Amino acid sequence: MEEKVKGVVLCGGTGSRLRPLTYYFQKAMIPVGSKQKPLLEYIIRLLKYHGVPDIALLVNYKAEQIVNYFDDGSRFGVKITYVKDNPNYKGNGGAVYNAYKLGVFNGYEHVLIYYGDILTSLDLSALLLTHIRDSAAATLALSTNYSISVGVAKVEGNRIVKLEEKPRLSIPVVIGIAAVKVDVLRHLEDLAKELKDIDLMRDFIPLLVSKGYNVEAFLTDAFWYDLGSTERYEKLEPHIVDEILGFLF
Repeated sequence: MEEKVKGVVLCGGTGSRLRPLTYYFQKAMIPVGSKQKPLLEYIIRLLKYHGVPDIALLVNYKAEQIVNYFDDGSRFGVKITYVKDNPNYKGNGGAVYNAYKLGVFNGYEHVLIYYGDILTSLDLSALLLTHIRDSAAATLALSTNYSISVGVAKVEGNRIVKLEEKPRLSIPVVIGIAAVKVDVLRHLEDLAKELKDIDLMRDFIPLLVSKGYNVEAFLTDAFWYDLGSTERYEKLEPHIVDEILGFLF
C-alpha cells in the first residue's frame, strides 16, 4: 500500500449508554476478553496488524486514562497523536473536522476512521486496498451478518403466520469503520456552517453522495460487535473475544 493512511479513532464521547461504567471509565477503556485489556488496545493492535501504525486518537472525556495507558504508542509499535475535541465542533464529524483543521492529516492521502466502541476482526487491509484501487472518495464497511436483538413476526390480517427470533437483516448494516480521502474532508466545513452537531454517517457521507462522489460499500461477514450500551457489554462473552481476536496478542 503505497499511499499514506492515517488511522483515526473516535474515543472522546461520554458513553452515556454505558453508564454507570462510564462514570469511572472512558468507554474505549472498558476491559474486554479474558485478558481484560481495554477495548481501545484491540483497536490499536488491529490497525497495526493491518499496516496502519500512524494513529490519531480524538479524545475528550476522561482523555487522561487513554494518554496514561498508551502514551506515545511505542509500547504497541505505533505512533499515536492525541487531538482534544474542540467544543465549537460537536459530534464525531466535528471531532474529525477539528483534527483536519489542525493539520493532523497533512501528508496523508487517506484516513481510516474507526468508531471507538466497535470490536471487530474486519480485514482492514482489504478495505483499504479496495478503497484505493477504486479511487473512492469514501468506502464504508458494511456487515452482511447482523442479527437484530428482538424477534419479528409475519402477520396476515390479525393472524401470526410466522415468528422468527433474532433474524438476520436482509440489508447491509453500517459497522462504524470507513476509509476516506483526506481532500474530501474539506466538505465538513460546509456542514460546520449549518449544523451544531455533525455526524459522519448521518450528515457527511450523505453529503458526499449528494455531490456525486464515488462512495463505495465494502461488504463483510467478519465478526463485529458494538459495545455502545451496558446491555451489549454484559452479553459479550470473554471466550468469544479470545477466540476471534486472540491473534492480535
